[in-house]
Amino acid sequence: MSSNHSPRTRLTAVAALTLASALALSACGSDSSDDSGSGSGDKAKNAAKDVTVTDASGAEVKVPANPKKVIALSEMDLDSALALKVKPVGLSAGRGQKGAPEYLNDQAKDIPVVGAVTGPDIEKVLQAKPDVILAGQLADQQVLKQLKAIAPTVVTIDRTKDWKKSLEITGEVLGKSNEASAFLKDYDTKAAAVKKNLGDNAGASVSVARYSAKGTAVMQQGVFISDVLKDLGFKRPGIQNKKGEGHSTPLSDEDLKQIDADWLFIGTLASAGPDADLFKELKGKAAYKQLDAVKKDHTTEIDGSKWTSLGGPQAAVSVLEDVEKAMGK
Repeated sequence: MSSNHSPRTRLTAVAALTLASALALSACGSDSSDDSGSGSGDKAKNAAKDVTVTDASGAEVKVPANPKKVIALSEMDLDSALALKVKPVGLSAGRGQKGAPEYLNDQAKDIPVVGAVTGPDIEKVLQAKPDVILAGQLADQQVLKQLKAIAPTVVTIDRTKDWKKSLEITGEVLGKSNEASAFLKDYDTKAAAVKKNLGDNAGASVSVARYSAKGTAVMQQGVFISDVLKDLGFKRPGIQNKKGEGHSTPLSDEDLKQIDADWLFIGTLASAGPDADLFKELKGKAAYKQLDAVKKDHTTEIDGSKWTSLGGPQAAVSVLEDVEKAMGK
C-alpha cells in the first residue's frame, strides 16, 4: 500500500485545508455533550439514522443507514456494491486496469476513478463527497485517517480475503444485508449445480495461471480463485495447494510444468494490449505445448481481471459459469 507521501495521497494546499477543517469539525462533534433543547432531539434523530458496523479489522464504525454516495476503493468493493444494486460515485482502478476490471466495465460505466491499487487519490475522494467509503484491505493508518475525516470509512476485506465475508460486511454498510444473504444462498445453489454437472470431471485437478510481461504466475491458496475452486471440490497441483507469499507466484519457462493439471485456466489481466500480445508467444513455446492439459486440449483462456485479481461475488458466479462451460457434461 502506498505511503502518505505518495503522489496519490499527497494533498494540495486547498485539499489539505478542506481536510483539516473536516478533522476539526469531526473532533468538535465527538466532544460535544449538549443534551438540552432541540439540539438533543436532532442528535437523537440523526443517531437513529446511523448503524454501527464491525469492519474487517475489528473496528466499530458508525455509518449512515442506506448511504447514497458510496466510494469503492477495491475491485471487491466495487463488485460487491454493484451486486447489491448500489452504483458507487467513485472507484479505484483494478489491478492492471485503467478503470474497473473488464468484467465489470458495463456496470461501472461513467463511475469516476478516485484511486488505484497503490492507493486512493484523497483530493478526488474529497470531490466525490461520499456518505461512506468502502476501504477494501487498506491498512495504511495515515491514509485511513485522511479518509475517515471525509466520511465513515469501513475496511471490508480481512487477511483471508474471503469474498463472502466481505460481501456480508458490505451488505451491512449499505443496508442490504438481506440481499447479501440471498446472493450467497443463490451462489451456493449454483455451485452445487455446477459440481453435479461436472460428471467425470468432478474432483479433477485444476490449475490457474496468469501471463504478463513479467512472465507466467500461478495462483496459490489464500486468493479469491482458490476459494471458488475449493467450493467446487477440485484438486490443485503441486504448489497450488500451498499459500503463496504474494497474490501470485512467478515461474520461469523452465518451471512451467508447475501450471500443469487435468485442466488449465490461463489468461491475462486485459484482453488487449502488450500482455495479451505476449500471451500468444507463450502459447507458441515448446514448454507450454508439452503440458498435458495443452496436449489434451483441456485449456481455457480466461479473463484474468475476473479470475486472477481480487475477485468478488459477481466474479465468483461468473467463474462458476466459465468452469461449467469448459468442463461440464
